[in-house]
Amino acid sequence: MHFRSLESRIVTLFLALIVAVQVIGLLVIQRGIDSNARQSISSELNNGTKVFRRLLDQNAQSLRFGARLLARDTAFVAAIGNNDEDDRATIESALANSGRRIKATMTMLVSAERRVSVSTNSIQAAALEPLVLSMLDPAEQGDGANGIAIVERRPYQIVVMPVKAPITIGWIVMTFPIDRQLATDMRDVSSLHTTILTHDPKSGWLAVGSTFLAPSVNAAVQQLQAMPQLPVDPFDLTVESNKYSARLLSIGQDGPQSASVMLARSIDEATEDYQRLERWLIGLTLAGIAVSALVSVLTAKRIAQPLSELAVTAKRLEQGDYQGQIDVTRQDEIGALAHAFDSMRDGIARREQEISRLAYRDTLTNLPNRAQFLRLLSEALAEARKQDGSVFVLMMDLDRFKHVNDVMGQSFGDALLRQVADRLQKLLAGQRHVSPQVARLGGDEFAVLLPEATLEQARGLASDIAQALETPLSLEDQMVDIGAGIGIAGYPAHGADAEALLSMAEVAMYAAKLRNDGAVVYDSSIDKASEQSLSLLTELRNAIERNEFRLFVQPKIHFDTGEVVGAEALVRWVHPERGNVFPDQFIPFAEQTGFIRKLTRWVLEQSAALCQDLEAAGLHVKVSVNLSTRDLMDQDLPTKFRELLERRRLSASSFCLEITESAIMDDPVRAEQTLARLHAMGVELSIDDFGTGYSSLAYLKRLPVNELKIDKSFVLNMESDAGDVMIVRSTIQLGHNLGLRVVAEGVESEAVWHQLKSMNCDQGQGYYMSRPIPADQLLLWMQQWRAPEPVSLPAPAAASLTLAK
Repeated sequence: MHFRSLESRIVTLFLALIVAVQVIGLLVIQRGIDSNARQSISSELNNGTKVFRRLLDQNAQSLRFGARLLARDTAFVAAIGNNDEDDRATIESALANSGRRIKATMTMLVSAERRVSVSTNSIQAAALEPLVLSMLDPAEQGDGANGIAIVERRPYQIVVMPVKAPITIGWIVMTFPIDRQLATDMRDVSSLHTTILTHDPKSGWLAVGSTFLAPSVNAAVQQLQAMPQLPVDPFDLTVESNKYSARLLSIGQDGPQSASVMLARSIDEATEDYQRLERWLIGLTLAGIAVSALVSVLTAKRIAQPLSELAVTAKRLEQGDYQGQIDVTRQDEIGALAHAFDSMRDGIARREQEISRLAYRDTLTNLPNRAQFLRLLSEALAEARKQDGSVFVLMMDLDRFKHVNDVMGQSFGDALLRQVADRLQKLLAGQRHVSPQVARLGGDEFAVLLPEATLEQARGLASDIAQALETPLSLEDQMVDIGAGIGIAGYPAHGADAEALLSMAEVAMYAAKLRNDGAVVYDSSIDKASEQSLSLLTELRNAIERNEFRLFVQPKIHFDTGEVVGAEALVRWVHPERGNVFPDQFIPFAEQTGFIRKLTRWVLEQSAALCQDLEAAGLHVKVSVNLSTRDLMDQDLPTKFRELLERRRLSASSFCLEITESAIMDDPVRAEQTLARLHAMGVELSIDDFGTGYSSLAYLKRLPVNELKIDKSFVLNMESDAGDVMIVRSTIQLGHNLGLRVVAEGVESEAVWHQLKSMNCDQGQGYYMSRPIPADQLLLWMQQWRAPEPVSLPAPAAASLTLAK
């Protein structure tokens, strides 16, 4: 049974699931055992602390009881009251006898003057004297007091009892050691290992008494010493190779020294009963896995064997054998799959013929498609190699088809493509010297195969095709004027294989469209130009990513006030290798390739940032941005512009968008739609380079524009050319009569400034005021700008201008 087979995978999956479930179950049970054991141990430790405190309290009560009996003994009180040297022996004897009865290690008497007068252990008494003196007042007020004292790093339980007759005439002090005896008593009561400890900041921990053996006690103390701070909750210790859960209980403080008791419970002992249960569970798990493995193998065989038979049948279908028998007697899912196979066999047979047709025919025009054309071309090339002949390929792309498709709709475009295909077939059917084959490669691209043809014949046929396509087509009561750019490539002159030859014909075709020439024969120099164009497009894309573009602005000045009221946004390219690249070297190419849209987005984004900076400085300067033909065709431009304004929190009045007459007239309908949406947002629109286009004034009047910009070609020579003066004056009057603001470009001298001002021109821009400057220098330039002083101009002389029709 190979692991790659379905049977082995089913068995493996079942076993993996069973093992995973069992292992997870064991881990959960083991974690539960550990958790329950620790909870039980924690509970025992908590109870142990209560028991130990009870033991201490019992010892304290015993001491207080003994001390109280002595303090109320009449003879003892009388001896203290006499304060006679002869009674000292009586007092010492009474203290010693009373201490032995209650197993106190030391008893002493403190006089009414609060001095130790009699003691059974003078050394211990001297050590305890400061603590005893601090306990005298609480003892007198509460009929006795008790506490913990540490002498020579040994803990003692101390009891102070006042002697009254009836006023206080002294205090009896008794001490009881907290040592291994108390730890043993605790072990007997609670089954917890008990260790009495003292701690000194200088010397650390010291074990005074413990139920552990001496080496084990030392190991426990070392682990305590290693802890950075005293543990509050239960903690783990390793003692005598066993793991214990321990708890530290503070029982007293004597100055910097402290006394504690450590209670410990063996984890192994607590979980011993659970371990036997765990071993039973492991045995049951192994037995369950073995049984499950057997059941899995049998189940996998029942599932996989019919599937293997169906796989064999599928192999026969792959080889074209549709006659094999399929077992469809089963009533389960495998039987349903067999029924599906049986139905699929008939369906495949029917569709093979249809697929074969669709694979090599264009469904719209019923012409050969690209795949079939390449097959025919390869066959023609093979024959030409044998006969030492030639083969030519003509490739064409329809002009203005995308525009027709966008305006009239896809169904109209499809009908147009069918008419073009019919016209090409009729034209080629009349060819006598060659046997051409036409194909539709996709979209609006067609190709013609010319086997055994010469270059002259290829050129002649290309010319005939161009003339045929220039004749307008009549479709749905519409006359459609189209044309085509045609590329020609041939074997053996240009290429030796089908793909290369078709690619070269395509390169020549695009060259024909760019040159507006009917047909172009492939040349290697065209490919080099294509490579350069591709390289320039790549560099343009990288320029945005690498931040190589720079935003420049040219200020716009109001003639009446001399104030800066606007600035035209311009783009400059700082190439890392070529240096500064002038706009006329990349802007036309960007418009041609469509990259101008991305460039416009970049200029808008940078201009918005400039507007924010100016508004932050308290200045409102309207920034003008140029839009290209492709920008006006972008129906998403208004939406994207609104998103920019919202993101930057700017008003639409911060911008003026400039468009040229030619850009509008390329597609007036779509341009007017885009401009109307922009105008509705509140942004101002301007006609740039006015006077250089061929637009209708009646049409321009309908556009929602706010501004006319007189082209600089009319402004530059106003000082010397009376005709330009008249054109400029007429344009200003025309703009004002239409209710538009008029801006003059190309103001390069003070004289022209004053001329334009006298003509009531609204605004101007040009080298006289400022060359284009980096955007970040605009604020400084505005602070330094000074308008020229007004002058009196002579009345304009009468001038005449003869216009040739």
